[in-house]
Amino acid sequence: MGTCDIGLIGLAVMGENLVLNMESKGFRVAVFNRTVKVVEDFEAGRGKGKNFVFAKSLPDFVAALKKPRKAQIMVKAGAPVDMVIEQLIPLMEPGDIIIDGGNSLWTDTQRREKYLKEKGIHFFGVGVSGGEEGALKGPSIMPGGSAEGWKSLAPIYTKIAAQVDGEPCCRHMGTDGAGHYVKMVHNGIEYGDMELICEAYAILKATLKPTAQEFHQIFDDWNKGELDSFLIEITKNIFTKIDPETGKPMVDVILDKAGQKGTGKWTVGHAVEMGVPLSTIGAAVEARILSSMKDERVAASKVLPRPAPREFQGEDRQHFIDCVRHALYASKIISYAQGFVQLGKASEFYNWHLNFGDIATIWRGGCIIRARFLDRIKEAYERDPQLKNLLLDPFFTDIIGKTQAYWRHAVATAVTFGVPVPAFSASLAYYDSYSSAVLPANLLQAQRDYFGAHTFERVDKPPGEFFHFDWLS
Repeated sequence: MGTCDIGLIGLAVMGENLVLNMESKGFRVAVFNRTVKVVEDFEAGRGKGKNFVFAKSLPDFVAALKKPRKAQIMVKAGAPVDMVIEQLIPLMEPGDIIIDGGNSLWTDTQRREKYLKEKGIHFFGVGVSGGEEGALKGPSIMPGGSAEGWKSLAPIYTKIAAQVDGEPCCRHMGTDGAGHYVKMVHNGIEYGDMELICEAYAILKATLKPTAQEFHQIFDDWNKGELDSFLIEITKNIFTKIDPETGKPMVDVILDKAGQKGTGKWTVGHAVEMGVPLSTIGAAVEARILSSMKDERVAASKVLPRPAPREFQGEDRQHFIDCVRHALYASKIISYAQGFVQLGKASEFYNWHLNFGDIATIWRGGCIIRARFLDRIKEAYERDPQLKNLLLDPFFTDIIGKTQAYWRHAVATAVTFGVPVPAFSASLAYYDSYSSAVLPANLLQAQRDYFGAHTFERVDKPPGEFFHFDWLS
């Protein structure tokens, strides 16, 4: 008879920290890893003397679980997940639950859920955010799967999740791929947040040339206001670290060549498929790709003309720092607005019934994008659960009205100095497009009709009537 409340397969750093979290909250946990030595090392190390069952085989692992059995997989996304699922199926019974807690593509989760449902086994795709520290101390958890299966999982996940204002940063997102989809968009917003912070840094570095200590103070000040967040907090801390080899600020010896794991590209790719503008996150993804072209950029910098170096003058330094702060806040609002529009479109398409207030709630703690700002989003969806765009909520409309002039000044200054600010610019362009009653798409439609007879609607005719003009006569 099994004695464990839940089991986990895959004792890499995230998996190990998650089971330590579970055990610390009073749960008995079975652990297994394909490489048995990993289990033995955990048993002799961080797991020693704790309430675990250290399984040395998959049958022993499953036998250790209480019914309905709950087995969470924490292995590399893709084929390895399918392989573990196939190994588990013969050992499990109808009503048992298999959970994928990695960064899997939501369509893979949908496929697996349908496949296992035919065998009577529940399958959950669970987004987990917060990195190693979050996994250990309390992450943000985004579960997607059946309502019946959630009844068994809720007591565990809501207890191990981060807690904010007495509420767990965990809610049932919806059926099949909902959890992994919400986690994917979370990661896309994370891309946008990080790029926007980097662009604020780039503007100030090119214009005011702050020292590392001054940058620390700037971000420390920002973290005390509306930008209070995990990412701003770690950014201020980064500027205090010194490289022991050179004595220089650590940030100044790091190569400007960024990597990515793919969730940002998935987010942008599906937004395009659904016809959702995702310009801020798209710009952030492209910025990472461009950064990876380091050698090519260095060569181009020696050939291509750029604005002549200039000194910042004619404006109070603190005023300009405030302009950049306002630009960062306004652009951040745009990024989240776009992300929630995408979640809304996907929710309609897949019939997930996503609760946007719940999503904002669970992102307030544990995850990488946790921020004070998310309380305002939660409140916006409480005021209007059918809100089409965050920008239309009175609170955010007012913020954009107050920050707009500063935002434009910061972007214009960046352009004058030749500082690339793709995410700031894309955010502002989205705002200007979304708030414009008239766009130049009338000329675009004329072009399409001219070369391809694609037809167009007229301003003086009812919507839905299409016309073609003989442009060559």
